[in-house]
Amino acid sequence: MLRAAAAAAASFPVRFAAAPAVAVAEEVRSPLLRVFGTLRGGRSSVLGRRARFCSSSSGSDSEAAAAAAAEAKAEDAVAAEGEAEGKASSAIVSTNPRPEDFLSVIALPLPHRPLFPGFYMPIYVKDQKLLQALIENRKRSIPYAGAFLVKDEEGTDPSIVASPDSDNKSIDNLKGKELLKRLHEIGTLAQITSIQGDQVVLLGHRRLRITEMVEEDPLTVKVDHLKENTYNKDDDVIKATSFEVISTLREVLKTSSLWKDHVQTYIQHVGDFNYPRLADFGAAISGANKLLCQEVLEELDVDKRLKLTLELVKKDMEISKLQQAIAKAIEEKISGDQRRYLLNEQLKAIKKELGLETDDKTALSAKFRERIEAKKDKCPPHVLQVIEEELTKLQLLEASSSEFNVTRNYLDWLTVLPWGNYSDENFDVHHAQQILDEDHYGLSDVKERILEFIAVGKLRGTSQGKIICLSGPPGVGKTSIGRSIARALNRQFYRFSVGGLADVAEIKGHRRTYVGAMPGKMVQCLKSVGTANPLVLIDEIDKLGRGHSGDPASALLELLDPEQNINFLDHYLDVPIDLSKVLFVCTANVIDTIPNPLLDRMEIISIAGYITDEKMHIARDYLEKNTREACGIKPEQVEVTDAALLALIENYCREAGVRNLQKQIEKIYRKIALQLVRKGVSNEPAQVAVIATSSEEPTIGGSPTIAKDDNMKNPATEDAAMGNSIIDPAPEEAKEVPLTEETLVTETTLSMDKLSTPEGNKDTEEAKEDAADKAVEKVLVDSSNLDDFVGKPVFQAERIYEQTPVGVVMGLAWTAMGGSTLYIETTKVEEGDGKGALVMTGQLGDVMKESAQIAHTVSRAILRDKEPDNQFFANSKLHLHVPAGATPKDGPSAGCTMITSMISLAMGKPARKDLAMTGEVTLTGRILPIGGVKEKAIAARRSSIKTIIFPSANKRDFDELAPNVKEGLEVHFVDTYSEIYELAFQAETETS
Repeated sequence: MLRAAAAAAASFPVRFAAAPAVAVAEEVRSPLLRVFGTLRGGRSSVLGRRARFCSSSSGSDSEAAAAAAAEAKAEDAVAAEGEAEGKASSAIVSTNPRPEDFLSVIALPLPHRPLFPGFYMPIYVKDQKLLQALIENRKRSIPYAGAFLVKDEEGTDPSIVASPDSDNKSIDNLKGKELLKRLHEIGTLAQITSIQGDQVVLLGHRRLRITEMVEEDPLTVKVDHLKENTYNKDDDVIKATSFEVISTLREVLKTSSLWKDHVQTYIQHVGDFNYPRLADFGAAISGANKLLCQEVLEELDVDKRLKLTLELVKKDMEISKLQQAIAKAIEEKISGDQRRYLLNEQLKAIKKELGLETDDKTALSAKFRERIEAKKDKCPPHVLQVIEEELTKLQLLEASSSEFNVTRNYLDWLTVLPWGNYSDENFDVHHAQQILDEDHYGLSDVKERILEFIAVGKLRGTSQGKIICLSGPPGVGKTSIGRSIARALNRQFYRFSVGGLADVAEIKGHRRTYVGAMPGKMVQCLKSVGTANPLVLIDEIDKLGRGHSGDPASALLELLDPEQNINFLDHYLDVPIDLSKVLFVCTANVIDTIPNPLLDRMEIISIAGYITDEKMHIARDYLEKNTREACGIKPEQVEVTDAALLALIENYCREAGVRNLQKQIEKIYRKIALQLVRKGVSNEPAQVAVIATSSEEPTIGGSPTIAKDDNMKNPATEDAAMGNSIIDPAPEEAKEVPLTEETLVTETTLSMDKLSTPEGNKDTEEAKEDAADKAVEKVLVDSSNLDDFVGKPVFQAERIYEQTPVGVVMGLAWTAMGGSTLYIETTKVEEGDGKGALVMTGQLGDVMKESAQIAHTVSRAILRDKEPDNQFFANSKLHLHVPAGATPKDGPSAGCTMITSMISLAMGKPARKDLAMTGEVTLTGRILPIGGVKEKAIAARRSSIKTIIFPSANKRDFDELAPNVKEGLEVHFVDTYSEIYELAFQAETETS
């Protein structure tokens, strides 16, 4: 910017007069100017020539000589011109009138940096009125204005650099007093050297202070001309500060060519280079914040000004050093990488010439051929043909082309797949039974189906892939069952979840033409497991998504269809893959959301959940044991009673699965671990002192940490060094003593003589007994203190009434979390002739609302049959409610329960206690079958219900239940509602 301004100034008609020869000669001899002359690398002229600074200090000698000669000629011309024009005491142009005669000037706002004397600054004036005033003043030989720095707006951070456009817009809109408030009080008298369009080039002369405003538009102010405070030129502090400024400038000038241009431009317009101007020069060319530069401009004390400038140039020097370091580091890195690349290329060329190494394409082809050679006999012919074609194509492609990378990746996938490589399966039914029992309790129907599959494979000699779908509530072990099956069959296990999957390419793969294309999950599975007959677990198949990229459920049809997956076609590989030997196991919470075509290809095995007895066994034999080991607690340190586990299951963990039960057990053991640690127990890996006796040589077995201590003498080690062997003790003779403060026995406390005597062994046994006496008391978890570990019970008894009142009947429901019981309540709201109506609440779905309407109609027919004179339904407005209104409910199986509730209210008779029922009712009173028999039976047992009513069609489902589920239940199977009426009301009457 300054360089351009200096060039523009050369064409101006303003001439700069030379100082008198004697004055210049005296100044040349001043120490300050001589030192500063060395800063630029130039020379000081003799009498009749002005002291100049050359910017070619870093150049060659020839360039320096040429520059010096050019300067000498220019100096002679300027000196001659100056003598011809008259006397002048300064290098600043002498005009008429003089600069100090201007006591009122137009105020020009400087948005970015203050203007220092001797420096050019171009600014842009958008205000046409202000621009015209400057032009008129220049025509009238008044080419001066005041340049004042703009203050930052209140509430803004001065460290944040605002955009120039936003600054100019905000300043251009201000006039008069508003603009005056935004200007700093001290500025610079600036000579207007040129005006081109809206660009005005200013040259700073001297400092000004605003005293008052004269005119608002354009802003004209009265000013006082400021001079530096008097100072002693011979003061040592000022000299030292100035020399440090010059020294710092010299360091920066070595690396910054821009600063050298500043020096040349500045020296052209400044005659006597004294201490104040040295401070101005350093501050002006520094890259400091504008407020710091303004602080230098406002300082009239020369000593303080020099110190402020020294701080600024020191900061610039540090920045310059950092810049050099960064540039050097980057240059070294780039040059090093380039050099390494060139050497590698040369090395490749040399090896190729010597035949020591083949090129990349040949090496890749050899690698792919080596991979497929081992599988050549088992690989299908059509796959071998494709591989050969792609290998030929690879040799013809350039390594730098994009097609080369696509072909290489394609061959990589083709050759890495396990074509015809099958793992040896284990068809031992007893082995499989043992593994399934180890991993899971109960689930007899699931285990039976797996054993059937293994038995068929044993008889055939090979196993055919099947598609099994395990459906059931969360936490019943569906995923872990799949892992156990793989372990029982000795198959590789691979799991991927399709919950929320909305992209078909995840299953079928991408086309190879796409950037970043990859095969589907099934091909990735085969590469990962390395065999063609793994067990693949497809998790959460009921939660498949459907997005803009297609329908993944439809894409799974080919994968899971036994008739189609023998030739499964992945979009990326584009060659058929045989998946007929793969065993697919799918998991789902509900099967209603699985599309029917997909559901038709799977064999459904339902896992209803666990009853309380099963949960007790699982908690005791699996969950508690694993959790105790995971927490680092020993069995003898804690005891969880059966009563505590039972209370935990019934009051905290009623869900069908055992995941929440596991969380609660973990919570108990975490609190127990905290109690034990607070009591000072540490179950870290035991460091023991083993004491052995032998009839030949006594030996000592110390703790590992003690035995490794070089400063402690070990007699056993010394004996071994002397040639004596250490004799292993017999198992019954070894004594282990835990390393506690009370029982630590080391080599330093037991001598060889004592250890070899019966008395020594006796002392050791006594030490063990003392340690046992001081053992921490066992932590007992019982039903009485269970809430101290897991908080207050979450569930209360589902059975609210011992004897259900009139109009209230218990029903059995099925949910995705398992079975549950719920009460259906009916009450009379209003009575009057012809006011029979029904109101329903409880967030019921459409199907359940229809069941309620059907129940209302059937109830009227039954009441008319049983009590013809009873006009209850015709004259009563009823309100039917299903509690837990925040829970959505739907389904037809509550029909018989609703009828019983309405009949109970109409006849004024309570239903039989300990009774729960389920079933869908038609308008003719027929009872239709329902689902979830096992879940509903478990829910009845949990609520201590002994009598259950099921539809007759569900008798087969109930007979298939395990004996422990059916135990203690009185189940009635009915075909019509009249049978339910007899069981619910007549039996209750007889009991009464």
